[in-house]
Amino acid sequence: MSSQATVAITPGRRLGLTQEYEAGTGTYVRNGIIYSSILGSKGIKEAEGSGNPTMFVERSNAKFAIPNIGSEVLARVVRINPRAASVAIMMVGSTPCQEDFQGVVRVQDIRATEKDLVQMINSFRPGDIIRAEVISLGDQRSYYLATTKNEHGVVFAQSAAGNTMVPISWEEMQDPKTGDVEKRKCAKAF
Repeated sequence: MSSQATVAITPGRRLGLTQEYEAGTGTYVRNGIIYSSILGSKGIKEAEGSGNPTMFVERSNAKFAIPNIGSEVLARVVRINPRAASVAIMMVGSTPCQEDFQGVVRVQDIRATEKDLVQMINSFRPGDIIRAEVISLGDQRSYYLATTKNEHGVVFAQSAAGNTMVPISWEEMQDPKTGDVEKRKCAKAF
């Protein structure tokens, strides 16, 4: 028996404690806390015997999304170079993708103003989760994305120390544990 939540779970989301649950597929454990490792739906499988129930995350096969021009997407930055960031699109709107789509955020598509002053290393880092808009279907390999709107940019980032960072301005995030500040193109919070 398993119970499914209707809320989409994103990678890195805290799900529970290892004292209360066993970690199942689509999850990982860090410092006694169970986190999601994939995009999908959370489920709990009741324990057989006297053990703890198992928490898991599975991709939903019932519905899937394909990015279109104008769609708002959630993507993970895979790699960066001075001209562009390669991303894996994980979610279109509020619907998870069955498989990651490849996308590119070009340096000229990061900000709406002062485009000549934008530096990729000060905007995104590999591993960041960003909110962006599909501006073109691109070439055969990648969708072209833009983060020019205020509500688009980095929504989740980890510091070099591995701690979750919080935005302190539209272009900086801070590690609350160490106090280190790193440059990012932050998304405006809703």
